Amino acid sequence: MKRLCAPDELAEGQSRGFVIEDDKLLAVRKDGRVYLYRNRCPHRGIALEWLPDQFLDASASLIQCATHGALFLIDSGECVAGPCAGQSLEALHCEENAEGIWLQR
Repeated sequence: MKRLCAPDELAEGQSRGFVIEDDKLLAVRKDGRVYLYRNRCPHRGIALEWLPDQFLDASASLIQCATHGALFLIDSGECVAGPCAGQSLEALHCEENAEGIWLQR
């Protein structure tokens, strides 16, 4: 397991990027749960964020690709709008406890 951050470093409705062993990841907390994905758009294989740790649309209800505006559901990674509609972000398994948010490998 690799520790990503402390639980309080990812607030409700926020997103955050991480690099673990040259692997770019993104985490989002929604309804108290942490969702973790590989930070790579299925359309072009590029990173999603607008600015560091900025992965969400203006409403903070969807993950948005900065390059072409594709929108992804936070809880499943499914693309619901844009050139990669029907495809999904690659979900990764994570766990959270009092000591941190952890990437399971």
